[in-house]
Amino acid sequence: MSRILLVIALLVVLAYGALCAVLYWQQRALIYFPRDTRVAPEQTNFSLSRDGTTLRGWLVHPGKADAILYFGGNGESVEGYRETFAEWFPDASVYLLAYRGYGASDGQPGETALFGDALALYDTVRQRHPGGSIAVIGRSLGSGVASYLASQRPLSRLVLVTPFDSLASVAQAHYPVFPVRWLLHDRYESLRYLPRHQGKLLVMRAGRDEVVPAANTDRLLAGLPGPAQVLEIPEADHNDLSRFPAYREALVGFLRPEAPPLAP
Repeated sequence: MSRILLVIALLVVLAYGALCAVLYWQQRALIYFPRDTRVAPEQTNFSLSRDGTTLRGWLVHPGKADAILYFGGNGESVEGYRETFAEWFPDASVYLLAYRGYGASDGQPGETALFGDALALYDTVRQRHPGGSIAVIGRSLGSGVASYLASQRPLSRLVLVTPFDSLASVAQAHYPVFPVRWLLHDRYESLRYLPRHQGKLLVMRAGRDEVVPAANTDRLLAGLPGPAQVLEIPEADHNDLSRFPAYREALVGFLRPEAPPLAP
């Protein structure tokens, strides 16, 4: 009997180790979902190159003084916002750049690459809008990219939609029986980067979010050195937040030039 129990215990340990190995080697396939976002390069109207990789996307309202950069979620086709943002932000040039491996962009996604691409996009936009303001919207995974960018470049306004303290912390909440914190390469530690942001900040959260636990957003907010404007839409979930009128009203109001603070 003891030998049988020992064999069973060994099999359990081996199975657990195999699952940990799968999580380790396949982690980027679990983080990034570019397949359904792919489009032909000729469908885009904006591009930039970095380190031999061409990134492509869409520019709405070119030639305006001010600019807005949008960083989307892990499986989001950012071009879906072209008409919406054209209507919502008529006085700003809006840049919707697909991540590496997404849309018509070349390369493979990864935290270091996406961070560097965000800096390159900002620097390109700053050259195009030398006297204007640059605001950023980051949604879900994009909130991690936006938080890093805000720690490295000055932003007039920053909007984080369904943000988290770190991707490692979110993953640990979803896979509590595995040592995800130690396995994850791409960590997106927004709690580390966001306190360096010196501009205005709006955080938008969904009351029924099952992707980013409320505790992860709470920890991000608790780690800020100053107050942020926070809007929670109780009926919204992680994916349909932008469909609620309150989302549009808050986003447009916050990004309007010289916008007054939102009511608490």
